[in-house]
Amino acid sequence: MARRLANITLDNLDDLPSQCRRCVFWELDPVAGERAEQTGGTELEKEAWISDTLLEWGSCGKIAYVDDVAAGYVLFAPPAYVPRSVAFATSPVSPDAVLLMTARLLPAFRGRGLGRVLVQAVAGDVARRGLKAIEAFGTHDSGGSCVLPADYLLAVGFKTVRPHPHFPRLRLDIKATASWREDVEYALERLVSSISPPALSRP
Repeated sequence: MARRLANITLDNLDDLPSQCRRCVFWELDPVAGERAEQTGGTELEKEAWISDTLLEWGSCGKIAYVDDVAAGYVLFAPPAYVPRSVAFATSPVSPDAVLLMTARLLPAFRGRGLGRVLVQAVAGDVARRGLKAIEAFGTHDSGGSCVLPADYLLAVGFKTVRPHPHFPRLRLDIKATASWREDVEYALERLVSSISPPALSRP
């Protein structure tokens, strides 16, 4: 089973699940998001956000492919690029951290460790930029949401820094130690051990 990771770009943005491709929950403030929904402009707004963030800050997402099928993805960025982040009672995100906005694995690919590998890939990216942590807003509520389940975040190593009955803020500190780097590199090596040719194909 061939696996690989790719940075999210405008070229592979359409590989995201269709509902995620159209979603601008994080990328726009609530008023602008509602306006985009009403006018049917969410896909263009998503493209604009990805384009601007790539140009101004760099890589802001990862896609995991299994046999050229997009099995899951993560989006992340500094809080200044994420208007929705200030709408949470447990904001603001710490100045030394990036915000893990959202992540999703397709049901067929869950339980294989891909979620942890995606988070570790983000950690490696963030560490190379000299930042100290990843933070995320979690949710204790069930059901489909663009906010990650707090239980998932805890399971992949995050710790609660601002408790809240509905939307706690959690943090994963990136320790600049050999053991952390080895853990990330080992996870990535396992993921890409059977890399397929680089050409992208949509599911």
